[in-house]
Amino acid sequence: MNELRGRQVNLLDNELRRRETANRAYLMKLTNDNLLFNYRLEAGRYTGREIPPDAHGGWESPVCQLRGHFLGHWLSAAAIRYDETGDAELKLKADLIVQELAECQKDNGGQWVGPIPEKYLHWIAKGKDIWAPQYNLHKLLMGLVDMHIYAGNKQALEVADRFADWFLAWSSSFDREKFDNILDAETGGMLEVWAELLQITGEEKYKTLLQRYYRRRLFQPLLEGKDPLTNMHANTTIPEVLGCARAFEVTGEQQWMDIVRAYWNCAVTERGYLATGGQTSGEVWMPKMKMKARLGDKNQEHCTVYNMMRLAEFLLRHTGNPAYAQYIEYNLYNGIMAQAYYQEYGVTGKQHDHPSTGLLTYFLPMKAGLRKEWSTETNSFFCCHGTMVQANAALNRNFFYQADDDGIHVCQYFDTELEALLDGQAAKFVLRQDRMSGSMLQSSDIAGYQAINEATARHENIPNYRKYDCVVHVSVPSSFPIRFRIPEWIMSEASIYLNGELLGTTADSSEFYTISRLWKDGDKVSILLPIGIRFIPLPDDASVGAFRYGPEVLAGLCDDERLLYTEHDDPAAELTMENEREWGAWRYFFKTVNQNPAIEFRRIRDVGYEPYQIYFKIKPHHKTV
Repeated sequence: MNELRGRQVNLLDNELRRRETANRAYLMKLTNDNLLFNYRLEAGRYTGREIPPDAHGGWESPVCQLRGHFLGHWLSAAAIRYDETGDAELKLKADLIVQELAECQKDNGGQWVGPIPEKYLHWIAKGKDIWAPQYNLHKLLMGLVDMHIYAGNKQALEVADRFADWFLAWSSSFDREKFDNILDAETGGMLEVWAELLQITGEEKYKTLLQRYYRRRLFQPLLEGKDPLTNMHANTTIPEVLGCARAFEVTGEQQWMDIVRAYWNCAVTERGYLATGGQTSGEVWMPKMKMKARLGDKNQEHCTVYNMMRLAEFLLRHTGNPAYAQYIEYNLYNGIMAQAYYQEYGVTGKQHDHPSTGLLTYFLPMKAGLRKEWSTETNSFFCCHGTMVQANAALNRNFFYQADDDGIHVCQYFDTELEALLDGQAAKFVLRQDRMSGSMLQSSDIAGYQAINEATARHENIPNYRKYDCVVHVSVPSSFPIRFRIPEWIMSEASIYLNGELLGTTADSSEFYTISRLWKDGDKVSILLPIGIRFIPLPDDASVGAFRYGPEVLAGLCDDERLLYTEHDDPAAELTMENEREWGAWRYFFKTVNQNPAIEFRRIRDVGYEPYQIYFKIKPHHKTV
């Protein structure tokens, strides 16, 4: 399958558009001088005697060995944003940065363009403790490559190609064993960069670099079915396997795909994952199906969420298995949307001193009573700052795919518009959630406007299903299949209607539901997905679990750890909705039924600065007669 993205997919969902807008504003707010400071410093192009007072801090501080890494992420995000929207102002800002990087490269001798000295890489070859210089430099290389691919910047490709020559010469001075030692120091996605440059240029040197960066000490145990990942740093390895994924697409060599499949099997299939979709603790992979002892303060690093979603997307394209799209959905709601660009989902009458927004939280703690720790705009810049701007520049991805038979796969359910070439002509799809007497269809919209409709009578309370309408627009009747993903979280069978007539029902989430027909302009497919609360137990202790409402994890607002005493076999029966309506919109607040005092629950993406608890120990409440 081929992913449909860029300007083919237009986001209509208000929440995703808000996040895109906030991300774009943040990209524009950061000045070119500050973004380029460490590059100019290394190239001798900064002549000041002091660090500028507004210079970026945190990991971008000129005394941090990882300084400069964020600019590469920034370039990738700007390029992706331009590809999606044609944002000329952001592209000009990015083009000017590339121009200055080219000047830095000249002043560095024509090849080196990094924000750190070359000797960092010589030092890691000697075993000196240096903080991940290749991880750092990969960000810049990938940013330059993305500027070429998505924004058409030829100068960016020239800078990256000359920079690659430095790595070609440097890596040639080591034998295999010595270079394997070097690869044990975090290399980030260098393998992916070489694959991309091989695809673009076809030059033999990139085949050489692909082979040199083959990390056999990780890949070989995976291919042998062993588990090298338990307690290994997760985001050191995920970019390496993303490199294998791209190498397979570029070279067609099966060994690369075999590594990807073995990695996914070891990291996800056999290991399991949290209710949120994340799986790490303290930045390392947890033991297989053993999570109870790892619910702590540093779960679910944002970088791992973003990069594992990318890996799932690759496997979705190459297998057509909707399970990968389901994995993406959980991580989108409970990772990308829960860990960045927070905006308060407030309650009138509940005053507090917390800010109403938050930029980014490195981790999503699973230990009860902890909070999200929000970063600053210019004095943090830890690794997840970079994946944050990339993820929120690419929010229109992962939604639609096109198969060889022209069939469209609908993989995620958000309000969107898709334009594609099908059956030899342009076609358009409009996917909308029918909020069923919510903000899109209601008796009372605002105080000054009243309308009467039958939906309100049918849905006095929030409906127990989500309804999505997919309207097809074609200039002439056209034949092709449309395939709809059936989520695994539905509470009962999904119902599929065509132009108001029931086509069928299914609860099978292992296959796409396919409708093949001669489509006419205005044809409408309606998907009804029953939704409710489910209790998701830990794999190693069924009495401890979390709650999901549809795909979204719910968190209890708790200062300290609470036990849940239940009177039902199903712990999900302990939660009920409350405060469900505000003017013309449904709202998502929940609370416990039998606890004293009651515990208020929110979707984890709606939790900002409050202490919370995701995993609860369930204790049956035995009534006395």
